[in-house]
Amino acid sequence: MIAIISDIHANLEAFEAVLADIRAQQGVTEILCLGDVIGYGPNPRECLAMAIKECRFNLLGNHEQAVMQGAIGFNPKARKAVEWTKEQLQHADFPTEANLEFWKYLNSMPAQLTEGTTLYVHASPLDPTNQYVVPMDAYNEAFIDELMDVVPRIAFCGHTHIPGVFTQDYLFLSPQDIDNEYVQGEKKLLVNVGSVGQPRDGINKSCYVLWDPEKREVRYRRVEYDFEATIRKIEQSGLPETLGQRLARGV
Repeated sequence: MIAIISDIHANLEAFEAVLADIRAQQGVTEILCLGDVIGYGPNPRECLAMAIKECRFNLLGNHEQAVMQGAIGFNPKARKAVEWTKEQLQHADFPTEANLEFWKYLNSMPAQLTEGTTLYVHASPLDPTNQYVVPMDAYNEAFIDELMDVVPRIAFCGHTHIPGVFTQDYLFLSPQDIDNEYVQGEKKLLVNVGSVGQPRDGINKSCYVLWDPEKREVRYRRVEYDFEATIRKIEQSGLPETLGQRLARGV
């Protein structure tokens, strides 16, 4: 059993709660992270260090890319969060060696990985770091065909913070639609695992996926965490307050 997480977004309270939930599940052998460990939230250093320790790999997300290369195309609040995060990761209050290790790691993060018939990306099989695949795209048959052409058999992504399964026959199934479980048949799938640190599907609980490659089963987990503590940290940090307020609403 594999735990697949994404979009932690420097939310330490959420990350710790999800890790505790993963440890409570029987048979989980490893944790994989699909990117955006940092950005938006108040604990980038702590979350990045924890992700490096706990996850077999961490993919390059658009927020890691923005910290290194510039926040191109980001809205003003997201851009401010990127700039703030960059300052935290090179802050003079921390040892130079520790800062350098973070930057070396960011530069080493792969954009995508294929293992057997499974593709892992942050955003989309067509553009692994930046392209959004949203629920309404399920109605765009040409686009879904193009996506599925590059999916070996199954692909996992994050980025939109909206969990759900895209099927090869043009359906988007939210976790509620499938009672949090989906068994893959013969057709290809694209699975959005949701967000640990900033859920946006109207539910203020962290979201991640358990994947059983033998049974071909995807299982969604929702985890409560102390978002009020994260909101207070955001307010005290100088980050835009709306980044905290949205956590209570899950949007």
